[in-house]
Amino acid sequence: MGLFRSGEVIGIARSALDFALAASEETHPREYMGLLRGDKASKFDVEERGTIITDVLVIPGTESNSVSATVKTSMIPNDHTAAGSVHSHPNGVLQPSDEDLITFNKGSVHIIIGAPYGQHDWQAFDRKGEPRELRVLDVDPPEDTFFDFSQADIDEELRKERDAQWGEGGY
Repeated sequence: MGLFRSGEVIGIARSALDFALAASEETHPREYMGLLRGDKASKFDVEERGTIITDVLVIPGTESNSVSATVKTSMIPNDHTAAGSVHSHPNGVLQPSDEDLITFNKGSVHIIIGAPYGQHDWQAFDRKGEPRELRVLDVDPPEDTFFDFSQADIDEELRKERDAQWGEGGY
């Protein structure tokens, strides 16, 4: 399985779009850039088959200025739920540049968000840079179980390590 999902992206969760809009506004006047992650529509109360974008991944080490944003490719997770990219244009232009088109070759949907970063200040594109429809869906993204442990679990693990190193009873 490749890094980017091949299933049709049928929409974006409102919470993911709201996050990308807020991040773009907060980063202004520099460009914002992130990766889009999706889940199968079957996880939601949706009749269609395909993928719904549920998350925006912030990639550590991303560098940006007023005309570009660069993601360090070594920091991109090998994530089978990746669906495409999102970035902002502080000048408000909702058209991909030639440089944008080069980055659109991975994933099936790419979103450009323009100033002033309102609910209608964005456009989705396919990998060729052609505008495409992307519905905003009121779905609750599933809980991320990557960190499926509690502080009590951490404390217990640390206690076990300490006991193994120092014997029961501590130091």
